[in-house]
Amino acid sequence: MPPHPALPETVDGDIMRAAILAKLTYAVGKNPEVASQRDWFIATTLAVRDRIVERWMTSTRATYEAGRKRVYYLSLEFLIGRLLGDALMETGLTEPVRAALAGLGVDLEKLRQIEPDAALGNGGLGRLAACFMESMATLQIAAYGYGIRYDHGLFRQVIKDGWQHEYPENWLAFGNPWEFERPEVDYSVGFGGQVETIEAEDDEVKHIWKPEETVDAVAFDTPVTGWRARHVNTLRLWSARAPDAIRLDAFNQGDHVGALAARVRLEAISKVLYPSDATPAGLELRLRQEYFFVSASLQDIIRRHKQQHGDLRALPEKVAIQLNDTHPAIAIAELMRVLVDLEGFGWDEAWEITTAVFSYTNHTLLPEALESWPVPLMERLLPRHMQIIYLINALHLDLVRSRGEHDGRILSDLSLIDESHGRRVRMGNLAFVGSHKINGVSALHSDLVKRTLFHELDRFYPNRIVNKTNGITFRRWLYEANPGLTALLVDTCGDKVMDDPFALADFETAKDDAGVRDRFAAIRRAKKVELAKIIRERLECKVDPDALFDVQIKRIHEYKRQLLNILEIIALYDAIRANPTGNWVPRVKIFAGKAAASYQQAKLIIKLANDVARLVNRDPAVRGLLKVAFLPNYNVSLAEAIIPAADLSEQISTAGMEASGTGNMKLALNGALTIGTLDGANVEIKDHVGDDNIFIFGLTTEEVDARRRKGLDMADEIGRSPMLEEVLDALESGVFSPGDPARYAGLADAVRHHDYFMVAADFDAYYAKQRAVDARWRDRAAWWRSSIVNTARMGFFSSDRAIAEYASDIWDVPVPPVK
Repeated sequence: MPPHPALPETVDGDIMRAAILAKLTYAVGKNPEVASQRDWFIATTLAVRDRIVERWMTSTRATYEAGRKRVYYLSLEFLIGRLLGDALMETGLTEPVRAALAGLGVDLEKLRQIEPDAALGNGGLGRLAACFMESMATLQIAAYGYGIRYDHGLFRQVIKDGWQHEYPENWLAFGNPWEFERPEVDYSVGFGGQVETIEAEDDEVKHIWKPEETVDAVAFDTPVTGWRARHVNTLRLWSARAPDAIRLDAFNQGDHVGALAARVRLEAISKVLYPSDATPAGLELRLRQEYFFVSASLQDIIRRHKQQHGDLRALPEKVAIQLNDTHPAIAIAELMRVLVDLEGFGWDEAWEITTAVFSYTNHTLLPEALESWPVPLMERLLPRHMQIIYLINALHLDLVRSRGEHDGRILSDLSLIDESHGRRVRMGNLAFVGSHKINGVSALHSDLVKRTLFHELDRFYPNRIVNKTNGITFRRWLYEANPGLTALLVDTCGDKVMDDPFALADFETAKDDAGVRDRFAAIRRAKKVELAKIIRERLECKVDPDALFDVQIKRIHEYKRQLLNILEIIALYDAIRANPTGNWVPRVKIFAGKAAASYQQAKLIIKLANDVARLVNRDPAVRGLLKVAFLPNYNVSLAEAIIPAADLSEQISTAGMEASGTGNMKLALNGALTIGTLDGANVEIKDHVGDDNIFIFGLTTEEVDARRRKGLDMADEIGRSPMLEEVLDALESGVFSPGDPARYAGLADAVRHHDYFMVAADFDAYYAKQRAVDARWRDRAAWWRSSIVNTARMGFFSSDRAIAEYASDIWDVPVPPVK
């Protein structure tokens, strides 16, 4: 590895050993002789944190002294994963700390495994937020991330008899040594109550919201370190605290449980990520969560701005707020409330400030993911905000009419209030109207946002929609996750590859070097051995590291088409048994991902994957040529083990439904070849790596739309595919569920007669493309040439590039040039 000039002073093993021992003694309160592994982890983390805090303070002072514009990234998720390895890498302390611990008889790698994954996110949206925070620090953009400090996060996934079960993720059970509690940063957030109107001077009417109840938002800060620790930003997460810990009157009357009821209800806000909204109480809790963190964040932003700059009219010059999806969209109404009701601004001036400050990232075209809230719920929980939304909507529709639009249907589509199925507030429309820029997250997605989702809004607010293709931080997903490949890149391309993502391009010159190809293959095999060990420990399943590792790791959803993958496994299984002497490529099919707790169809797909695995893995007729592994509780740490070991990356969503994807980028960066549809960022990956180095199949977005218009019954198509017919027959007859033969009849029936996600339509093309993958795998030189090309051409997909584009095109903040 090249030298890492992160810290100005020379920090060696002796210095870090003394620092760790001091923390063990004075912060943990233990002698080395009796310290547990967790004690050593805490001591090491605190010693490393001290070095980061020095840079954190320096960065903060510099931002204040220069009066720099700040970016505020509002996100309901931040999937940051384990932080010790990340902090060591960013600061250049990995080897000094390793040496220090070795001298104390402690293994750094074992300590890293002790750290729990921070349960602050679910999937791509949360991991993107984490990558973006790291890149903002790397590019020395003054930034804060704002979210919720969930006590239990999403859930811990446990697979029992093939079924997903959800348990609390107790990541905070032993505390979090990375964070700083800020009890003095405590804001009151209101809910319910009523709005009073009073006559003011000049016949003005003032509105005073008097909430029925309040909850305190207490800040917890985590430093976010950029590459080489040149700059450190802040991730500020809010924890809900009841103003009164206990009702003493009820407690003293013997109602010991009831005395705590109000506290439990209020503090539920920061307990769990994405509580089920299947009940009215669950729906209300979700809205409470979103307003809670938005209100606290805006209070914090305005306090900081007033303290440093005074005049709120300068807010757009000093503040940029990015809404990561619609979850924080209520911030638009909240800022208007603050400016108009509390700060005395006129409506027009407040609206001009608001739209100049906010920008909105859209992550999905799926209707169920575009939030909307029942108007009665909004009126009861946030009555003043509902009044403001009504006025925003009236003025917005007046503007539309003034520009010549009077068609009732179009006006209904443009409205912030959906009147079609019970009155609901469309948060996507609110975010669009209240922001100066709206971005999609891949070229295809942004085009679809403009042509479909916000087509009418784009007509009346032209030039607001821009594209910002997602990116990933190479520091986490290459340098930290795959040090062997990183060393090969440095040896081949030079030290510059550590700082310039586009320097990866030089790696392509080595694609015809047999020695480099062999070394790359050896690095991959070592990672596959590590993953095979994890599979054996967690699933009691032995897999061959010399087999092709075929990986689909993502949230379980019908549009992501894990079902298509499983049906192809069944077809391959049948083909191997029917032709045991065939020239089959050994494969290990690896799945990981969580289904939403209330998403029964997705949970059934998980069960099917496990039922297929149980039958295939135990069948001696297959002779180990095909293995299936569903790894439970997918998180960042598991991804770091799977991605460097993957040979084939499954990106097979129904065309037009995946906004971008970032797993596709991480896998391709580590040299996996992609099999996928022309969907999301796959389109751009294909453009960068070339047709010969990716396996594209299936209907295009336009063809999917045409097929849906034709109808969703696929009986005729299935009749022309004997292979798919046989697979569906096996599902329907209970081959994979002998104890419950009808278990998968509904899945098969949906594929036959209501194939909205085009599983049947794409099945034959997918199976054929997988056989093309087999052919490439047999040509080892060709496979590793393609693998090298994939890694070499991934420079564009760096989150540094994405953030630099946000900074220049949306936030108007300066950044160093990204080559």
